[in-house]
Amino acid sequence: MNETINLTKDRINKEEISNKLMTKWYDWKWQIKNTIRKVETVERILGITFSQEKKRALQQTIDKFPLAVTPYYLSLVDTDDPENDPVFKQCFPNSIELKLTDWEMDDPLDEDTDSPVTGITHRYPDRVLFYVSQICAMYCRHCTRKRKVGDVESIPSKDDIMQGIEYIRNTPQVRDVLLSGGDPLMLPDEYLDWILTEVSKIPHVEVIRIGSRMPVVLPYRITDNLINILEKYDNLWINTQFNHPSEITGSSRRALKKLAKAGIPLGNQSVLLRDVNDCPRIMKSLVHKLVANRVRPYYLYQCDLSEGLEHFRTNVGKGIEIIENLRGHTSGFAVPTYVIDAPGGGGKIPIMPNYLLSWSTNKVVLRNYEGVISTYKMPAYSEQNECDLECDKCNLQLKIAENEIEYKTIGIAQLLSDYEEDITLVPENLERKLRNNGDENDE
Repeated sequence: MNETINLTKDRINKEEISNKLMTKWYDWKWQIKNTIRKVETVERILGITFSQEKKRALQQTIDKFPLAVTPYYLSLVDTDDPENDPVFKQCFPNSIELKLTDWEMDDPLDEDTDSPVTGITHRYPDRVLFYVSQICAMYCRHCTRKRKVGDVESIPSKDDIMQGIEYIRNTPQVRDVLLSGGDPLMLPDEYLDWILTEVSKIPHVEVIRIGSRMPVVLPYRITDNLINILEKYDNLWINTQFNHPSEITGSSRRALKKLAKAGIPLGNQSVLLRDVNDCPRIMKSLVHKLVANRVRPYYLYQCDLSEGLEHFRTNVGKGIEIIENLRGHTSGFAVPTYVIDAPGGGGKIPIMPNYLLSWSTNKVVLRNYEGVISTYKMPAYSEQNECDLECDKCNLQLKIAENEIEYKTIGIAQLLSDYEEDITLVPENLERKLRNNGDENDE
C-alpha cells in the first residue's frame, strides 16, 4: 500500500518515482489490485486528517455504500482543496448519503421489473440493456445502481450471460444491444471477446454498444490487446462518462485516441451533479474538450432518484439553463440532449428550452438562442402523405425485406398514425373507468 501512496502522488512528485514503480502504475491490473477502499488510505495519500467523529460517520456510509477508487483517479484530486474538488466528490463517500428521503428508491428506473430474463432489461421496442458485469473499477458516489455495488451475488455467471444471449437471439425485434453493468471492460479480454462474438453472430443485431467509465477512471485499461479485440467488430460503439473537464487528462486522451483510431464511434453521457458540474461554463469547457478528442456529447442526465443521491440532484431548471448556454453558443454536435430517465421505467425523456413559441394553420413562430423571433411559413401545397401501411401502393419507395418484422406503433406515435383506430391512451387503472365498470357490474 505504500507503493500505492507514492504512485498516487505522480503528478506532484513524478521525479522521485522509479521507472519500475511507474511501469506498475500504468498496469491496469496493478491499479485494480491496489484499489483504495479505506478512509485512512485516502488520508495518507492526500495528506488530510478527518476527525474521529467524521471518520465514524464515513465508515457507516461505506458499510452501506462501499468505497472503491483507483489510485489513478484519486491522483487527479486537488490536494490543496480536496473536499471541494469535483473528482473527490465523485469518488469519496459523504455521510449525507445515509440521509434518505421518502422519494428515493432502490431501483428508481424499474430495471429489475422490465427484466424478462436474468441480466436483460428490455424497455424500448428494438433494444435491450445487457448486464454482463456487476464490477466497476471505481464505485461512483452518484451511481444509479448503488443497490448492486459490492453485491457479490449479483455478479452474472456464464449461464446468466448465455440466458441473455438466447433471449436476444429469440427476440428478432432487438437490433441494438447495450453491454453494461458494472463495467464491461472489467471483464478479461478473452471473455469480453467471447460475448461480443456471440452477440454479433445474431443476424438481427445491427448495433452493439459498450457503456464504460474506464477511459475516465482507469484509462490504462485501454490496452493494445483490448483495441485488437474491439476493432474486429464493425458495428461497435462505446459510450463513456466524463462529468468534469478535470477528468480529461493526458492519459484519458491517449485512451480515447486509441479507440478513435480503431474506428470506434465514441459518445459521452454526463450526469448533472450539484456542486460538481452544475455550471454552464464548466459544461461548455467539458463538451469542447470532448469533441476535441473525437467524443460526441450524447446525453446530459438529470441525476436519478436512487438512494443516497439527493445531495447530488439539481433543479431541472439548471439543466435547461446549461442547454440554453450551449445551443447556438457552440457547435451543434457539441450539445448533448438533456434527459430525465423517468422514475417507474418511463425511459429517457428529453427536456429542452422552448424554441417553438406558437403556431397556426399557415405558420409557426420560433425563437433562436439570441432571442430573435422568426416565422416559418407552411407549404401552400397542403396535401401531405398519409400512411395506411399499404406500402405496395405508396408513391414513396421502400423495399421491404421478406423477413422484416411487421411494423407496429405504440404510445404517442400510435395516436399520430393514420392507420391505427385508437384515438386515446388510457391509464390502466383510471379511476373513472374502474368506477363506471363497477356501477355496470352492480346493475
